[in-house]
Amino acid sequence: MGGEKAAKLPRKTYEKELLRLQTELVKLQEWVRAEGARLVVVFEGRDAAGKGGTIKRVSEHLNPRVARIAALPRPTERQRSQWYFQRYVEHLPAAGEIVLFDRSWYNRAGVEHVMGFCTKEEYQLFLRQCPIFERMLVEDGILLRKYWFSVSDTEQQERFRRRLEDPLRRWKLSAMDLESITRWEDYSRAKDEMMVHTDIAESPWYVVESDDKRRARINMISHLLGSVPYHEVPPAVLELPPRPESTGYERSPRELQTYVPDHAASL
Repeated sequence: MGGEKAAKLPRKTYEKELLRLQTELVKLQEWVRAEGARLVVVFEGRDAAGKGGTIKRVSEHLNPRVARIAALPRPTERQRSQWYFQRYVEHLPAAGEIVLFDRSWYNRAGVEHVMGFCTKEEYQLFLRQCPIFERMLVEDGILLRKYWFSVSDTEQQERFRRRLEDPLRRWKLSAMDLESITRWEDYSRAKDEMMVHTDIAESPWYVVESDDKRRARINMISHLLGSVPYHEVPPAVLELPPRPESTGYERSPRELQTYVPDHAASL
């Protein structure tokens, strides 16, 4: 991206706009449920590019029965013998559902290819089949959105350093993540090759500049909302019923139950 680097989005501006966008995401959710739509959002990008934080903000106020996150573990031996896309198909949405893929079938075009976890033939087959697979999804009525989070090498390394030093985020860092530092150009070439084959009219890639996490989250969510023709669905009219008169129930003695200690009282 040319030109000067944009200034970081101020926190107050970010929080105000994020709340507005999250309110719209709830409206989008209700539209998906009412219309029986199926929405798939793919989050891809380099390690520490900000995918997880964005997914957290997208899903924060959504109903987990409607919107769920698919973050698949390593494939089992049985899954390795299946058609590559098969285990991802199992996680696709039914009518009225949203699925957020925290990494997806594009693992084969990235880490599997770069780290040698798949053969050259498997990689080439993926590049041929992926556009066909995605066209089938779109043709069947699935709303497919694909976002690539782009982070600079210096910012990625700084985020890795912060994770190493933060006990609350240390779990986010693996040996594989650290090795990606030494394979920066290999991952860049893999990403370029992936884009050549899979940035198709039916399911284009949308690149999110993510050196500024706040700006990336706002831009991605705003784009998603603008790409789906949703409208506000009037909520059902609900009223609190009057509490009925007591019929003589008495609560059992506290001594008969085990309560959690009041740790808060010691603060």
